[in-house]
This record gives sequence, structure tokens and C-alpha cells, in this order.
Amino acid sequence: MATDYVISSDRFKNFFNQLETRKSVLTTITQLHKTLTDHFASLEQSLSEKSQNLDSQIEAFDEKTKKALESLENRENAIPERESMAAARIEEQEAAAIADIEKTEEGGGGERSLSEMLRMYCRRMDSKGLVRFLLGRRKESAVLRAEIAAAAEEAVDAAGMVVEVVEEFVEMKVEGKSGMADRRWAVGMVIQAAVPVVEDGGVVAARSVRERAAAVVEKWKDVMGGGGGESGGSGVGAGEATMFLQMVVGYGLKDRFEEEYLRKLVVEFATRRDMAKLAMALGFGDKMKDIIDELVKSGKEIEAVYFAYESGLTEQFPPVPLLRTCLKDCRRNVNNISKKGNYSMSALEEANNLELNATKTIIKCVEDHKLESQFTLEGLRKRVTQLEKAKAEKRKGAIPTSKPSNKRAHGGGGSRGSSGGPPSYRPPKAGRFSNASPSFRQRNPSQSHHASAARYSAPYNYHSHTMYEGPRTASYGLGYGGAHTQSPAALPQQYSLAPQDMGPTGARAAGSYGGQVSYGGQTNYGAYDYSAAAGPAYPPYPQ
Repeated sequence: MATDYVISSDRFKNFFNQLETRKSVLTTITQLHKTLTDHFASLEQSLSEKSQNLDSQIEAFDEKTKKALESLENRENAIPERESMAAARIEEQEAAAIADIEKTEEGGGGERSLSEMLRMYCRRMDSKGLVRFLLGRRKESAVLRAEIAAAAEEAVDAAGMVVEVVEEFVEMKVEGKSGMADRRWAVGMVIQAAVPVVEDGGVVAARSVRERAAAVVEKWKDVMGGGGGESGGSGVGAGEATMFLQMVVGYGLKDRFEEEYLRKLVVEFATRRDMAKLAMALGFGDKMKDIIDELVKSGKEIEAVYFAYESGLTEQFPPVPLLRTCLKDCRRNVNNISKKGNYSMSALEEANNLELNATKTIIKCVEDHKLESQFTLEGLRKRVTQLEKAKAEKRKGAIPTSKPSNKRAHGGGGSRGSSGGPPSYRPPKAGRFSNASPSFRQRNPSQSHHASAARYSAPYNYHSHTMYEGPRTASYGLGYGGAHTQSPAALPQQYSLAPQDMGPTGARAAGSYGGQVSYGGQTNYGAYDYSAAAGPAYPPYPQ
């Protein structure tokens, strides 16, 4: 009898369902294990990297501590020697002070030299007398500049003396005293001589002196205002802004001011000679790329070149393309000035001055950074010679042979008060615009369309002249050297003044990029010979 086997499909179905469930569980476990393994491996690698970083930091800290201890030990060992040197210096200064007093009591004992006078004021810590002496001898600015640094070393507390000088200047500025331009020059010379531009404070000063300096500089900031424009928006000029920043750097006061405020001053007055160095001393090294970007976008390519070299960013900001852009912009501005001025005498002369000074500025920048092999200067130098020759000929031809009468002619036969002779005519109206006052730029509509052109109103000066010399104006050219001639018909400037030729009016603000570029031995320039009615024919710039 056959046995009947009944196969139940439900049993097989349940069995396979169980197998699928176990398979899903195994897959999940496998994936979770892999995820946990990767996570722990990542943690282990991260911990290993942090451990190595800590080890390197500990090693660097140990090395730094070792050097600091060695430095302290060396300083401690040098204390006896420094004490003896200080005692000898005190005796020397005491003898010099006694000699000064005896010389004064005896009726002067003869005329003192400039160097002796500077040392006397510094030894006596007579800050007011020092400033008065500088103001009285401004004609000898070149000699003063050479002697004042050595004289400041004779002061018992040079840092305190500088604070007194600045404090008096700020107080006079608050009171609105007159003659502040000359005093600004004198105070700037003292600051430049005694306050080095070094990060984290360059002067050796007691804590009380630093606190006093902080109070003075903060008060100075309130007087200066918040900037806004080339003149600072509240009467502050580029030279004064540079003085302010040098005090901030020299006395280690940058933490007392908002970083954005200091950065704004750096960018706004980037034309000043030492501004790139001040920016680095202020700790803007990691922000120099953004600052240079801002300068390039605002059309200040020359400043960008100097900032790039100071910060070591010439690979990111190649200087030659920037210089070519600057040259191209200058060419466009020259053409715009001529066209918008309808090729009038004043417009052509202004275009001439702009092209001349911008070209000399570019030449100086190329020479400063030794880029002659990448940027040919032969064509630019020839162009400078042509422009200088044209100005000299115009100036020579513009000298009147006799003094013209200031009275209007009456009738057709003669002038008032005369019985005969040729009529006396007024000078052309163009002559009325030869005033070099700042208001001329506002009156002349031809200048309102090329604000960037005013940057080249005078050549750069990147030599060792003081960065604060010269009257305060809102021109680009003043920042780089030379007095800004607001009108094309104004008196000619001197573009290649030697230090000994500096006049008492401070007609040259020498603390800026660039320097003396003299071609053909000429220093005084006249204007174009505009006898032709057509516009000027400018030779093309070299490519």
C-alpha cells in the first residue's frame, strides 16, 4: 500500500522568507561593520595628525622657550656692561649739558652750529623749542633731516619728547590755530627721525609714556575724523595720515583702533612713500592681497606695484601688466582732457603736464624695481624729453618783454591818461585761470570728468626725503612728490629739486613713491607751444 506524501507549499514559503530575513540582517550588519571600521580609521588618522601637530608645536615651543631663556641669560649677563655704558653716556650728556649752560651764561660764546642747536634742544627735552627751531630753519630742511636723527639720540627720553611734540600739535589743531601746514612738516620730521616703522612697537618707552601716547593719538583720531576722500574729509592730508599711522605703529597702539579704520587710511592714502611698509607693520600681511586688489580696481596701478613688492605678491600681481595698464589709462585721460577742453590752451597744457608727470612716474617705478629688461624705457624717455622741451619753449616764449598796462583802452586811439600811442589791451581770459588755488579745480568744468588724471599732477619721489614735507592738497601728485599745480596755466613747477634747493614754502612733498627724474638737465618746465589751432599730436607710446 503506497503511502501518500502531501507536500505543503506553505512550509517552503516560510522557510525562504526566513532565509531572506536573515540575509537582510547579515547585509545590514556587514554594512554597519564597514561604516564603523571606516569611522574608527578616520578618527585614528585624525588623532594621529593632531598628535603630530601637537608634537611639532611642543617642539617649536620648546625651541622658542630655549631661545627666550638664552636671550634673557644674555641680557642678564650684559647688564653690568650696559650699566657701565649707561653711566658713561649719562656722564657724557651731563658734561654736554653743563657746557651748554655755561656757554649760555657766558653770553653764547659764539654762534652755534645747526647740529649743536638740535642736540641742545634734544638734551634739554625742550620739545617746544625744538619745533620752533625747525620752523625757523626750514630753508635748511635737507641739513635738518640729516642731523635730527642723531640729535634725537641725545635725548634722555626720545619717546617722551616725541609725544610732547605731537601733543602740542594736536592741541593746536583742536583750537584751530593758523600755520598748521608748517608745524605739520616740523612734527613729521621729528616723528620720522625718532619713531622707527617696526611691527609691535619700534620705540623703547615706559608704560606711562605709551599710555600718554595712546591718549594723544586717540584724540588726534577724533580731530582727523573718519576719512573720506583724498583730503580725509575733515581737513586731514596724506602726510598727516602717515604721521598718525607711524605713531600707531611706533608705540604699539594698533590694538586700540578698529582694524577697518586703519585699513581705510592705508588704502585711502596709498600714494605715500612708506604706506606699504606701514601696512605690513600694522599686521596687514594676510590682507595685502585684498588691498592690492582694491588699489588696482580704483585705478592706482603704481601704488599696487609698490605694495606688491613690499608684501612679496609680485607673482599674483605681475608689475609689468599693471604698468602697461597705467600707461594706457594715462593716454586715454590725456585725450579726454584735450577733447573736453576743446583743445584750449589750458586743456592742452594740463594734458601736457599730466602726460609728462605720469610718464616720469612710470619710468621711476620701472627703475626702482629694475624692470628695464621687461619694460622698455627708451621710448618713454624720448617722450619725456619732447614734453620738457615743449614746456621750456612755451615758457621761454611766454615771458613778456615789457610790463603790460592794467588799464582798459578807451576808444580807438589810446589809453586813458595818455595822448597817443597804441592801445593797451587786457591779457587774454585764459590768463585768469593761472591761479593755483584749490578752488580752481571746482571752477574749471574740463577737470570734472577726469578725476583720476589728477593723480599724475606731479612726479613721484621715492628717495630719502621726508614724507611729510609740502603743503596739504587733495592731489595724487602731492602724495608722490611735487606741488600740485591746479591750473594748467599756473607757474611752472620744479620737478628735479635737489634737497639743498628746497624752499621754505615746502613746495615739494617728497615723502612718496618715485624720485627725481631729470632729463636734459632741465628742472623748470613751461608749457606747450600752442600756436597751431589743431589738437596736439602725441607720439604713440612704445609697446
